[in-house]
Amino acid sequence: MQSFLLKAAAAAALFPTAWAQNLTTNGTTNGTLFTTLLAAGRPTPKLDFRDTAPLVPATYDGQAYGCKCYPGDSCWPTLNKWNALNNSVSGNLIRYIPAAAACHNSFTGPLGTVSNTYDAAACADAQANWLDEDWTVSKPAEYIWSYATNSTCTPADDPNNTRGCTLGYVGVYVVMAKKEAHISNAIDFARKNNIRLIVRNTGHDFLGRSTGYGALILNTHSFQSIEFTNRYTGPGSYRGGAVTIGAGVQGRTILTAAHNQSPPLSVVTGECPTVGVAGGFIQGGGHGPWTTLKGFSVDNVLAFRVMTASGEITEVNESQNADLFWALKGGGPATFAVILSLTMKTFPDLPSVGATLYTNFTNAFDYPTWFKSPSIFHKYANDFVDSGMYIYYEMVPMLFTVRPFVAINQTVAQFNATMAPFLAEMNLEGVPYEYMVKSYPTFYDLYMDLFEAEAAHTNALTGGWAFSHDDFETNTPGIMGGLQTAMDNGGFMIGHLFNSGLHVPSGDNALHPGWRNITDFVISAFLVSDDATIAEKDALNSVVKNVADPAFRAASTSGVTYVNEADPLQDNWQSHFWGSNYPRLLTTRAKWDPKGIFYAVSTPGTEAWEIKDYGTRLCKKL
Repeated sequence: MQSFLLKAAAAAALFPTAWAQNLTTNGTTNGTLFTTLLAAGRPTPKLDFRDTAPLVPATYDGQAYGCKCYPGDSCWPTLNKWNALNNSVSGNLIRYIPAAAACHNSFTGPLGTVSNTYDAAACADAQANWLDEDWTVSKPAEYIWSYATNSTCTPADDPNNTRGCTLGYVGVYVVMAKKEAHISNAIDFARKNNIRLIVRNTGHDFLGRSTGYGALILNTHSFQSIEFTNRYTGPGSYRGGAVTIGAGVQGRTILTAAHNQSPPLSVVTGECPTVGVAGGFIQGGGHGPWTTLKGFSVDNVLAFRVMTASGEITEVNESQNADLFWALKGGGPATFAVILSLTMKTFPDLPSVGATLYTNFTNAFDYPTWFKSPSIFHKYANDFVDSGMYIYYEMVPMLFTVRPFVAINQTVAQFNATMAPFLAEMNLEGVPYEYMVKSYPTFYDLYMDLFEAEAAHTNALTGGWAFSHDDFETNTPGIMGGLQTAMDNGGFMIGHLFNSGLHVPSGDNALHPGWRNITDFVISAFLVSDDATIAEKDALNSVVKNVADPAFRAASTSGVTYVNEADPLQDNWQSHFWGSNYPRLLTTRAKWDPKGIFYAVSTPGTEAWEIKDYGTRLCKKL
């Protein structure tokens, strides 16, 4: 989602007592960390959950539940216990106060009210940087898309404003983990005290999986190690180049480190520079600009180092804990374990061609002519991806932007030959457009030039669907009708064209098998006012669930959508996210996290869990 569509989002500031982190990158070859991680194999952990605290009994509408423990409950840990946790994490436990509290006279959360929070300089910083993703990611618990937080603390010009600043659906404490032991101690504390645990590496999350009311947040962003090797030595048969990255490493960071190798290398990351590669991105599958050539990111994973729900460090690869290895590769964010680091394949960076196309009719009001531009574009969607392209586009009434077309390891002549029929038809139909094509010495140079940062703190609901090769062969008008329905109901579209089965026909991972026949994955987004009532939010949720997404499904036979970028509350999400892989994921979840220490909405094994009391308490139906 490029910034021009998301400028409607509001902003946040660094609270005066927030943390300054010194994050460094080590881009050495054959580094000691890589060797150490490979040599640190351990047997399957004990997975002892006998010290798990019981759930809190509750009843809703006559149904018995067991809930996590929250402030005000008799089970809530004493201050002495929280101090003990702080000591065990080397003083890296903080009470979370939103960054935008600096623009208000006070802040109120489940732990009480903090007075005198106003700070003019910090407020100005927040107002200036609220839309900046890098600024947002650097904070302990800010989130890229704010809908799931309830957007109850945003910057204000007047600290005496009537809206005020409250915590919303966000955790009350944050462990700013600096060592693996900090992660283990945070997990143990949450398990032994029945506290909801949230795992956050960057907060780049559309669906609320890295936030939650009254929780303990485990922030892994400081894990920034990067170690390359020229020759991976196993387990497995792969013997090419590889890189091991820490949990907090983001897309732009790893691509830059890879580019600085000699010769330049690359990896499969997402299109957005701020996405944390080893977090929900990889656990959801991970698609990006290299996907047509190299598959999903999980098709390139060689090993993980993780912390289990029992607090044990575990090596995970095709030989050690192979069931968990399979599940972590696309089986759902924050579901099976906390990823400490992952090892993935590298490959030589290649010369690339990039292009942009804009059709902007916002001053012309000629909707039928404008609509021809995305219609003609989608008519050639299969041709684009089958030629090896990756394409990112945005679509809102009267504005259609493709930035960029990406053709890795192609010449301008090859690229132009693929584009010629599409551009000829645009000209024939009289659709005005701006078009640019350019060659680059490497994909990295293209990436830095053409991929834009997104805007942070967007308050929006998300839907979406994947359209297959067959759908475009037989029903492109129906697909356009689905996109039109979403726009008619206030949505804008973010599309990704790729063919993950073109060069990677299969993979031993938890991805929905249907992804191997997908041409276009579309996200639909619906902006929400920060002051929207519960009734207004429910009405918009109904639009996503009962109007927009059904229009997509009616035009498609794929049955597929993306676990990280779609409506998590849709019916039959198990099948739409994972297809035939879901039963195996349930079995794996029952083994590695039988007590539900980890929770993320609509992930394997969460069917009995619900958010009760107006978005606050996480409870399990008994």
